Amino acid sequence: MLPMVAVFFLFAWWPILRSVLLGFQHTNLVDPPEWAGLDNFAALLADPLLWITVRNTVWFVLLALLFGFPVPIVLAVVMSELRRLGGLFRVLVYLPVAVPPVVAVLMWKWFYDPDHGLFNQALGTLGLGPYPWLQDTATAMPSLVLEATWAAAGSTVLIYLAALSSVPGELYEAAEIDGASIWRRIWHVTLPHLRGVLLIMLLLQIIGTFRIFTEPFVLTDGGPEDSTVTILLLIYRYAFVYGDYGTAAVLGVLLAVALGVISAVYLRLTRKWSSA
Repeated sequence: MLPMVAVFFLFAWWPILRSVLLGFQHTNLVDPPEWAGLDNFAALLADPLLWITVRNTVWFVLLALLFGFPVPIVLAVVMSELRRLGGLFRVLVYLPVAVPPVVAVLMWKWFYDPDHGLFNQALGTLGLGPYPWLQDTATAMPSLVLEATWAAAGSTVLIYLAALSSVPGELYEAAEIDGASIWRRIWHVTLPHLRGVLLIMLLLQIIGTFRIFTEPFVLTDGGPEDSTVTILLLIYRYAFVYGDYGTAAVLGVLLAVALGVISAVYLRLTRKWSSA
């Protein structure tokens, strides 16, 4: 195991340790670094954009959990009940995952175009719109959530379908004999058997949505009026726009620590329920 451990340390843990060290340095990654102490931490906490970014990211996470978490569950349950064309629907649901992320986001950027986009053209036939999807601070973030949900739902649906296949068919037969409706079968048979998978997928979605980057970077570049600047987008700006790698490293480490704390608290709170 030693060679594998050495490779893992080199490509996983060493970059993490290097990032922690960068947080205490002034460096451009070319010239010799200078010790900065806590200057990078102070500069980060003094930046008013930091708190806007945290608020935007939390808002994105909440919207993604509200809309993006239940959608794959509903799709998986509905598809598991299909007796025909189940394979076709699986392919259609997973198709967005096969599209390269940047290509998918650029496609949705055209969908959201206020003048010639697909959405406004479709709504125009109904006498509605046009709507400034990405140009309005009120609709920009929900628009990002909609695209992110579409892009990520496919793989989650397949995981739920795999979990549903392990539910004993005798339970559904017994429920049908007892006259249970489809909704009661889902509530009393399906969801209890998906409990462990649901808890893990919820945690993974929380971590993934906190690390959102591609959608705000390509669709809005953080606009309008910094309403879609996320934590990872701010890290990118610190490093590759401002050239402040120390502050970028500090923000990255703080995000990792925050996600670690959230994960530990979440696992602690759900331990009994997931094993019940």
